[in-house]
Amino acid sequence: MAKTSSSSRKPTRSSQRNKTTMSKPKYEEVTDVAHEEESTQVSRGEESTQVSHEEESTQVSRGGKRKNNSASGASKSKRSRPELGSKTSPFKSESEDVGVLGGDGSGCQKTPSKLKVTRRAVHGNGKEEQDARFIGEPVPDEEARRRWPKRYEGVEQKQVVSKNSKDENDSEIIQARRHYTQAEVDGRVLYNLYADAHVKAEEGQDYYICKIVEMFEAVDGTLYFTAQWFYRARDTVMKKLGHLIDKKRVFFSEIQDDNPLDCLVEKLIIAKVSLNVDLEAKKKMIPCCDYYCDMLYLLPYSSFINLSPEDKTNCSEASSTISSDDINSVNEEKSQYEEASQASNNKKSQVTLLDLYSGCGAMSTGLCLGANMAGLKLETRWAVDLNKYACESLKWNHPETEVRNESAEDFLALLKEWERLCVLFSLLKSENLEKQSFNPFGMEDDGDDDDNEEDDTEGDVFEVEKILALCYGDPKKKGERGLHFQVRWKNYGPEEDTWEPLEGMDDCRECLKDFVTHGFNSKILPLPGDVDVICGGPPCQGISGFNRFRNKENPLQDEKNKQLKVFMEIVEYLKPKFVLMENVVDIVKFAEGFLGRYALSQLIHLNYQVRMGMMAAGAYGLPQFRMRVFLWGARPTEKLPQYPLPTHDVVVRGVIPLEFEMNTVAYDEGQKVELETKLLLEDAIADLPAVGNYEHQDEMDYDKDPQTEFQRFIRLRKEEMPGSSPKAKPAKHLLYDHRPLELNVDDYQRVCQIPKKKGANFRDLPGVLVRDDNKVEWDPNVERVYLKSGKPLVPDYAMSFIGGSSSKPFARLWWDETVPTVVTRAEPHNQAILHPEQDRVLSVRENARLQGFPDYYKLFGPVKERYIQVGNAVAVPVARALGYALGLAYQGVPSDEPLMKLPLKFPNIIERISSESSEDNS
Repeated sequence: MAKTSSSSRKPTRSSQRNKTTMSKPKYEEVTDVAHEEESTQVSRGEESTQVSHEEESTQVSRGGKRKNNSASGASKSKRSRPELGSKTSPFKSESEDVGVLGGDGSGCQKTPSKLKVTRRAVHGNGKEEQDARFIGEPVPDEEARRRWPKRYEGVEQKQVVSKNSKDENDSEIIQARRHYTQAEVDGRVLYNLYADAHVKAEEGQDYYICKIVEMFEAVDGTLYFTAQWFYRARDTVMKKLGHLIDKKRVFFSEIQDDNPLDCLVEKLIIAKVSLNVDLEAKKKMIPCCDYYCDMLYLLPYSSFINLSPEDKTNCSEASSTISSDDINSVNEEKSQYEEASQASNNKKSQVTLLDLYSGCGAMSTGLCLGANMAGLKLETRWAVDLNKYACESLKWNHPETEVRNESAEDFLALLKEWERLCVLFSLLKSENLEKQSFNPFGMEDDGDDDDNEEDDTEGDVFEVEKILALCYGDPKKKGERGLHFQVRWKNYGPEEDTWEPLEGMDDCRECLKDFVTHGFNSKILPLPGDVDVICGGPPCQGISGFNRFRNKENPLQDEKNKQLKVFMEIVEYLKPKFVLMENVVDIVKFAEGFLGRYALSQLIHLNYQVRMGMMAAGAYGLPQFRMRVFLWGARPTEKLPQYPLPTHDVVVRGVIPLEFEMNTVAYDEGQKVELETKLLLEDAIADLPAVGNYEHQDEMDYDKDPQTEFQRFIRLRKEEMPGSSPKAKPAKHLLYDHRPLELNVDDYQRVCQIPKKKGANFRDLPGVLVRDDNKVEWDPNVERVYLKSGKPLVPDYAMSFIGGSSSKPFARLWWDETVPTVVTRAEPHNQAILHPEQDRVLSVRENARLQGFPDYYKLFGPVKERYIQVGNAVAVPVARALGYALGLAYQGVPSDEPLMKLPLKFPNIIERISSESSEDNS
């Protein structure tokens, strides 16, 4: 899969005046002059003794504008590619038709709207003198040419600019006469190389923030500094959600451009602080400063990552032009495996995962398989979902997982109560929780309680045999929400078990202590720090196109979107090492991407490194398109996982917002890469037994050998699956869930009359006429046909669906097609879901195969519920690929690049399939 180009996608900023991009030189040291003169800095706002009061009063007000830059000047650089239209640029838009700097030495830049005024001071003798100048000796010529070679390519020809031919945007590099390490502006403020400064912005706008990474005099005599920019939160992809971030927090970037020296306003103190997840500790470590910075903002995939050691010191001459090696050289397979194997020896043996909004467990299943293939033993330790049938499916397939059938809000409340219980019984020390704050029994008054108990005891006495479970909520349906325990009573059976509130457990403290102690040791619930990875797809039904009352101003106020906040609250409480959030593309489409920006902003607020990408299921070996958003988060101590590049050649369908189009995980257009051929419907399901509309068997045998590599792989037993733990020779397994939704008699009769050919649908039925504009109408020459029930063969809703322009009602899929996406409903009234050659809808198992579920994965619940579980799932191959990337990141293997290349033929099943596999399944 490759990204396509269009004029609207060209990575340019709104203004491209004299864009400058410099290759990073090998020589990194700051000259001795800079170090020597550092001690001579004049503090911000302090007046130089060389500047008279008269000169100060005659200054011309600052009117210089910061020059806008195109994508930090390197469109081919993965780490400097901009977001479309520069929507995350810290600059304000100006006209695109801007002239090149003139040769008059004034440093002025003409725009259609106004001319920048250069600041000058008038001396008593009436002579004008520039108010911005370099001071001290210039950098020795040989050293300057070594450190900034591209500035000296055209000096002999007296060129002002040099074209950067390697840059597809044809950037211009201003040629230099000499470089300096110190400058004076306004006759009183000294700026050293690598100083932080405010830069004049448009009238009424906040000053821009930069680090001065270069000072030079152009061949025409104009004085320049090169700015490497800091972004305020509101100027990044967070936009209006930037209010979630501290106003003094800024983000360093790799974007640089050249500006007239007199655009500098004042020096700043920008503290470089450690990215610490403990927000309170972070507040204490921030020194007195104008701003503080703890992250690097990279435009590709909206990435926020740790500052490199170089960034934390002086950010030397690092240019925005990063080496753009071919992506095929990224993470070569051998080095990946060797590093992962070596690193895994230094990590703990078992890595724990919490699957929130787990459904039947597809996402966590794929993540674990992929991570294990990378050498990381990842296990789904806990899972939470509100759908009881999905919980049954997950528990059957993952018996080692603690599966909780409850809402995420109740789960979070339970976690907090569980921590209090552990502190109460001295199993856990907590600085935030004290026993006195949670003592429902009044344990300090034990003696008095015993006396009162004797007086109050009347009638039957029920003795607790043991405590079985706990929950937070209202299990007795009495409107009393809180912490409850499931109790087994002595001399009574399981049918007499009851849920009792914590306040009623005063007489069985020892039983409660035993239960909590055992639960603490066995980790029935995670405590802060116990979870290594949290994954989940919080439902955001409030942004669905089916919701006519969507809140476009603040989607988070919609009750149907609040799970996104709950997800983030659980992350904040448990503090996992890694976070992976999945969601529909609408979170970056609806309301200008409000919810997507919120999710990203909230993780940044919690001091997680983050990046956002969009992945198409078909690009990883499935016959469906299905685009989804995936948001990675990683604590500062960890490597931020990459996105695995596609393995199959699939053309992406669907509308992606222009601003986030570059977040699509794909190869660059024109890049030579060999991808596997896209999969088709026949590749996925042609080997399955024929079944009818009234099939009721949940289990059956295969009746054909696998015909494709996909079919051989999907039919592997659990023990054979790459990424699973090898055990004894596996036993034969049956085919599960190969039964369709049973259509009613009328719909079944309609389906039986749909021709078995490519493109067939209700339009092939008698009485339907297709006009030249591709809309349908009733054929006046054909009498309307009715079914035995008296209802029409062609229903009115089929004729009127989408104004009569749709061909989806009662449409057959065909063998050579790739389906748009697997849905949660199997009714044929408004979607193409009929089997190519059988008179029925696709079965649950056929849908599951389109999502990449292994055939051994068994589902539970009514048939309609199984369709819902499959339709809501994350495609397993996508999760597997992400799990592989997670496994490498956990072991510290990948680079800081946002993309990685999966091993050839991933998940490489050729050597894993034995010759007897197909024989056993035949």
